[in-house]
Amino acid sequence: MEAHQPSGDQQRVSGHAADLRALFTAQAQSRHLDFAARWLQAKGQGYYTIGSAGHESNAVLGLVSRVTDPALLHYRSGGFYAARAGLAGSEHGIADVLASLTSATNDPMSGGRHKVFGHPGLHIIPQTSTIASHIPRAVGLAYALGMARAASDETPWPDDAIVLCSFGDASANHSTAAGAFNAAAYLHHRGLDCPVLLVCEDNDIGISTRTPPGWTEAALRNIPGLPYWYADGAEPASLLEVASEAVSSVRESRSPAVLHLKTVRFMGHAGSDAEIAYRTQSEILSDYNRDPLLRTAFSLVNGGIMTASEVVEKYEDARDHVMRGAENILDTPRLASRDSVMSPLALPEAAPAEPVVPSHAARQQIWGRELPEDGKPLTLAQSINATLADQMAADQRVLVFGEDVSVKGGVYGVTRGLRKRFGGRRIFDTLLDEQTILGTALGAALAGYVPVPEIQYLAYLHNAEDQLRGEAATLRFFSAGQYHNGMVVRVAGLAYQKGFGGHFHNDNSLSVLRDIPGVILAVPSHPAEAPGLLRTCFELARSDGRVCVFLEPIALYHTRDLHQKGDSGWTAAYPPPQAPHAATPLGEIARHGAGKDVLLVTFGNGVPMSLRAADTLAESGVHSTVVDLRWLAPLPEAALRRVAADFEAVMVVDETRRSGGVSEAVTTSLIDGGYRGRLSRVTSADSFLPLGPAAETVLLSEDEIIRAVHELLE
Repeated sequence: MEAHQPSGDQQRVSGHAADLRALFTAQAQSRHLDFAARWLQAKGQGYYTIGSAGHESNAVLGLVSRVTDPALLHYRSGGFYAARAGLAGSEHGIADVLASLTSATNDPMSGGRHKVFGHPGLHIIPQTSTIASHIPRAVGLAYALGMARAASDETPWPDDAIVLCSFGDASANHSTAAGAFNAAAYLHHRGLDCPVLLVCEDNDIGISTRTPPGWTEAALRNIPGLPYWYADGAEPASLLEVASEAVSSVRESRSPAVLHLKTVRFMGHAGSDAEIAYRTQSEILSDYNRDPLLRTAFSLVNGGIMTASEVVEKYEDARDHVMRGAENILDTPRLASRDSVMSPLALPEAAPAEPVVPSHAARQQIWGRELPEDGKPLTLAQSINATLADQMAADQRVLVFGEDVSVKGGVYGVTRGLRKRFGGRRIFDTLLDEQTILGTALGAALAGYVPVPEIQYLAYLHNAEDQLRGEAATLRFFSAGQYHNGMVVRVAGLAYQKGFGGHFHNDNSLSVLRDIPGVILAVPSHPAEAPGLLRTCFELARSDGRVCVFLEPIALYHTRDLHQKGDSGWTAAYPPPQAPHAATPLGEIARHGAGKDVLLVTFGNGVPMSLRAADTLAESGVHSTVVDLRWLAPLPEAALRRVAADFEAVMVVDETRRSGGVSEAVTTSLIDGGYRGRLSRVTSADSFLPLGPAAETVLLSEDEIIRAVHELLE
């Protein structure tokens, strides 16, 4: 696409008098907030000094967009924040940033948990990203706005809203950014709405590493199908025009575009950065000629809009306003207890609401004459499929998507038939990119949908872990619970597949999911259990904005028998959504058997293995009870400790690895809870899984369970 180049800046100045005044005001406020950040730090009262100095030209985006356009901002977007606050008529823009800089509890966004640019009233969604990890969410939100507009679904924003997303030139090189650019281009290529303006604030350097001349333009200009605009932050009048054109283009076309905003960076990367160590003095001084604040001041004076003394007076007024605010915020209250810090992560005291139940007519429409509860017993895959269908019938906001989930119905058939029942808008295939899949979910959740993204294999999640860890899980925390992105992430995982494997398709490591604060992890083992667990995940996502991961054991998807061929011990009748206790409360475990000699604590594939081992143990006079944890994050500690108290011996049966596996947390919980009986664990090896029969050498076996129990009881 041809670039839209500015020209003849000064001759346009007189036509932008009001905008230039507002631009200078926002830029001056942002500059003095950067000075205040360092003053506060020197007083021991400020904790963040990554500033916006030199980037204040981004204020123009706050002026030419609407307050109701959702924005996900680069961390040097102080100018934008000040401009949007001014546009909204807010008198608190400066106070907001000062409270955030000082980790004050009256910070309107994070409540003192982090320095973020965000405010629900300004429709600025808080981001802590420094590596472009917010861009997939921005693209996903734009796509969701397009879906909502086509379907007349309500969102928190007007039908013609666009998404603004800014990032730095160094971050533009990150694989996360490249994937998001590609997703936006892909959606445009398919003719699907994706109204997002991708704004690269290019200061030619990432901390101390220079961006090669011309590289950023070459990369951004060549994103397939995306219009490219270039604007010089040192030319304020033409900047206003180019930014206005870019915003209008995205709004009218409902298509993505790129704005390449040339900036400079003053005062180093942050307060601790001495840039003289890697930049020459002449380089640093030459940037002063491109100071956006001074260039706006020159435009105001040379265009006859303000006198020099009036410009200086406005600049000093901004200084006084900011410094009075900084002085007033000294010794402000800060979070002082563990509970107060963690309050946004706290689970609801009451159980989630009963699951949304589809009407009888809706169920008849999707199921026909035979409802699933009236048919034959179901496998695990079939019970999950039926539950998804009922949830989609009950709630038009539920969206199911991922690789191969639509037409094919999933690699293992778990989503088979859903597209035929609900159409390609509500169940759709995505790009083969896990960051895009989760980014789509993050954006769709903000727009009010209940996304159900599928990660095809557990090992593939590692490609996009930060979309859960750094984006999904942190949004609630860094917005003090004001923003949520509730979703149910379905992941096919764990080991023991027959005839197909290797470490990519038999990943048995769950540690990546278990240590993310606030994320809920459920692992169904039996088809009777899966619907209740999945319904609870849906309600936690829908009513409480929780990020839930539903990890489905691949090897149990189509298993029908437990002990011998034909016994149908691993099938179950489908519990309908309108039945009593249709959902399984968070923290509730399942108990099998009544033996008193030993308690076998397990989950996933470990459940049928332990049940078979229990039968063998009984033949030798050892009688056991098997507990299925079901919830692995947070662990059902209270329920587990109550059951364990009745046993003199506990064996933790863990199919994950010995190091970092689930058994470490289970045994620690029991010991911390005062359990003093005999306690041991049996696990898989600390190994990747090889292909073929060799996998059995490193995976936990039933024989090992039996031997371990006998050793424990000796």
